[in-house]
Amino acid sequence: MNRDTDVLVLGGAGVDIIVPVPELPLPYADSYMIDRGIRTRAGQTGDFITLGLDALGLRVHHLDMLGDDPEGDLVRALHKERGIPFTTVAQPAGTKRAVNLVGPDGRRLSLYDTSRSRPDDRFPEDTVRPLAEASRHVHVTITQPCADTLPLLRESGATISTDLHDWDGRNPYHETFAHAADVVFLSTAALPDPERAMRRIADRGRAEVVVATAGAKGAYLLTDDELTHIPAAAPPAPVIDSNGAGDAFAAAFLFGWLNRETPRRCARYGTTAGAHACTVPATETRAISRPELLAVVPD
Repeated sequence: MNRDTDVLVLGGAGVDIIVPVPELPLPYADSYMIDRGIRTRAGQTGDFITLGLDALGLRVHHLDMLGDDPEGDLVRALHKERGIPFTTVAQPAGTKRAVNLVGPDGRRLSLYDTSRSRPDDRFPEDTVRPLAEASRHVHVTITQPCADTLPLLRESGATISTDLHDWDGRNPYHETFAHAADVVFLSTAALPDPERAMRRIADRGRAEVVVATAGAKGAYLLTDDELTHIPAAAPPAPVIDSNGAGDAFAAAFLFGWLNRETPRRCARYGTTAGAHACTVPATETRAISRPELLAVVPD
């Protein structure tokens, strides 16, 4: 079977409305004047993973549900501009969208519009199966309705990764993804005991590698029952926005993993790409390139 695609990215396409705010948390007020402007741009987790993989030279294809609306047009235009194959399934509820409040220190608060999906949404099997069977690997976002595709993806023979983002270690919705993936990413942000959560994923699922990102503290890597701390990389410029850092980490890690690098080296790729992402304004979608990554973490 020919697997002409390196990575199929499933889900996570949408738009963000970027609002620079003077501080976070934002004190209550009747109104705020936003001098730096409020902007809408295409790019949510699946889009950022896709762009990151493409910038690193991997052959990538993106699949998601998208509305016939201006927001959907922005997402389609982003993929067309980068020359990235993008398969869409009609979403009558509209394209996913969120509002990101971004503070001066680069931290963000995201408000997600959950009305843009329905419980009975499904990806057609005759759309997913041939794309998965043509791919070496599938990265599955946790957006609806990706969970229902997991058995089919496993049948395809492709390896699977997922990102649980700010999972609290208890929500059962995330466990479906965690237990089906070979590589699991998550954030330590909402975990009272990150190591316990990571080991629970490894023990109950099929993950070869579990990686927990910890922002300025770097990341934690669990593989072969050994937990390793990976220090944060130094940003190449001032930090202005943390949005997309986790997606950049995952894309760079997968770049290394698919090229059979060691897990530790993959994690170094991840911290380097994540640090780079923190220097890119929220209104832009600019991923680290392969030459830039290898200049910091040379072969």
